Amino acid sequence: MRERITFVQKEGDSIEPTALKVDGNGLKGPEVKAVREDRLTFALDELPAELKALLEGVNQLHVRWVSPVAYESVSPLLARLPPGFHLFYTPGSDASINPCPLLTKAFGLDSCSSPSDSFTTLPTDRFTHSTTHQFYQPLPSLKAFAHFARSLLCPPGSPSSCSSRFGSLTAASQLDLSYDTISHTLRLTSLWPYSPQSLSASLLSPTIRTEIGILSQTSPKTLEPHEIGISGLLTVLGQSTTPSPTLFSFPSRHRDSSSSFQAHFLPPTGLHPTLQLSISSPSPPAKSPTEETCRLHGYFTLPKTLFPDRHQLNDPLFLSSKNLTAVRYITPGIDLEAPEYVTSTWGSALLLELAPPHSSSSGKQWTAEIPLHLRYLPPSLTGYQKAEVPYPALFWACTAEEGTKFPGNPFEKDKVGYDGLFGERTVFWHLNPSPADGKLVNTVKVPVLNLEKADWVGTVTGAVVVAGFAWVVIKLLGVVVMGGKNVGEDKKKKQ
Repeated sequence: MRERITFVQKEGDSIEPTALKVDGNGLKGPEVKAVREDRLTFALDELPAELKALLEGVNQLHVRWVSPVAYESVSPLLARLPPGFHLFYTPGSDASINPCPLLTKAFGLDSCSSPSDSFTTLPTDRFTHSTTHQFYQPLPSLKAFAHFARSLLCPPGSPSSCSSRFGSLTAASQLDLSYDTISHTLRLTSLWPYSPQSLSASLLSPTIRTEIGILSQTSPKTLEPHEIGISGLLTVLGQSTTPSPTLFSFPSRHRDSSSSFQAHFLPPTGLHPTLQLSISSPSPPAKSPTEETCRLHGYFTLPKTLFPDRHQLNDPLFLSSKNLTAVRYITPGIDLEAPEYVTSTWGSALLLELAPPHSSSSGKQWTAEIPLHLRYLPPSLTGYQKAEVPYPALFWACTAEEGTKFPGNPFEKDKVGYDGLFGERTVFWHLNPSPADGKLVNTVKVPVLNLEKADWVGTVTGAVVVAGFAWVVIKLLGVVVMGGKNVGEDKKKKQ
C-alpha cells in the first residue's frame, strides 16, 4: 500500500521549508489556501476478499463522485463532471459478475440492481480507451462511503488518525476509485476544495509509504504549450526530516478556460422544461495553441426522471434557434413514452456542441437552451414531485498539434465519460460553474396524481364512464326503435 498527500496552491504561492516540521510520524506547518488531494494505492492482495473477488472478475471499474456543492479547484486538478455518483465499467470474461451489491453497500445506492437492468452502453467503435457501460445516480453525500471505508481500512488498534482521515471524506468535493487489469491496483483518490488548509498529515500505518507534496503551478520558459509546470516541496515520511525542492512538468488534458457559466430552468417549466445556460464569454481559451480547432461542448447526465428527444435535436433550424450546433452523443435506446417508475436504466447521457455568437461579441455573456422532457412520476400526497437535475460539465474541446503525446501524469484524471468520445489528442478547457445559490443542482416541481384526491377522481371518472355508457346505450336503443317504426311504415305503404 502507498499513500500520496498533496497540497496544491495557486500559481505564485509558495511556502518556506523552514516553516515545516517533519518527523517519522507526520508533517506539520502553517495554514495555507490550497486544494488537498489524498491518494491510496492498493495491490489486489491487500484488499478484503469480497472486493478482491469482484475486481478480479472485471476489466475496468471507475467510480467518479462529485459534490453537489459548488467548489473551486486549481491546476492541474481541473477535470470536472456533473455532480453525483458515476460508474464507468467494462466487464471481464464472466459477464454475470454484478458490481451493484458491493457498490450499493459502499455508497448507499438505491437504484443499482445489475448491469443488464441498470447500466447503459457506451460506444467503443470510436476509440478503444472508452469503457463499455455507464451508470449514474444523484448522491449528495459520501457519508455512507466514509463509514464503509473506516470499517474496512481502520481495524481495531489503528491510530485515531485513520478514523478521522476517512471521516473527513464527508467534506470532500470529489472522490475517485479506479481499477483496471493492466495495473492490477486499486486507487482511491479524494479531493478537498480550494480553501484554508492546515498543513498537517500523519501516517495511517507504519507499514505504508507516505509521500507528501506542497506544490503550485509555475511557468518556466522551457514549457511546451500543452504542458503544465509544477514546483514546490516533497518529502517521504520516515526517510527525511527536510522537504526537498522539486520542479517538473507534464502534458495535461484538463485546463482552465477562465470562463464561467450558470444553469437554470426557464419558467414555467411544465412537463417540457428548458434548461438555459448563461455563459460568460463566447471566445475560446486564449491560451490554447490550436484555438481554431476549439469547439464548445456540454456534457449532461440526466436521471431517468427526464430525457432529451433525439428527433427534436436533429433539426438544424431548431438547434440554431437555441444556439446549439449538433448532438455529438446521446445514450441509445431511450424510451420516449415509459413512465419513470417502470424505467430500469439510470437515465441518459448527452453530449451537445454549442454555437457561441461570432467573435464580434467577444467578452459578452450569451445563452444556450436545451429542451428536455419529463417522464410521468409516481403519485404523491401533495400532487407534486421534485426532479433534481445536475449541472452539466462545459468545456472547450481543442485538438492539440499533430504529434503531441499525452502520457499519464501524476494528477491525470481519465474515464470521465466524455473523454472517451474524443480523440486522445483532445485538450479540455473547462468552464467553472458558478451557481447563484452555491448548488450544482436544479430542481423542477413536477405535477403528479394527488393521492388525497385520487378516490374522488376515481369516483367521478367512474360516474362519467357509466353516464357515457348509458347515453350510448340509449342512443343505440333509439336507433333500433326508429328503425323498427320505419320498417312498419314501409310495409303499410307497400300494402
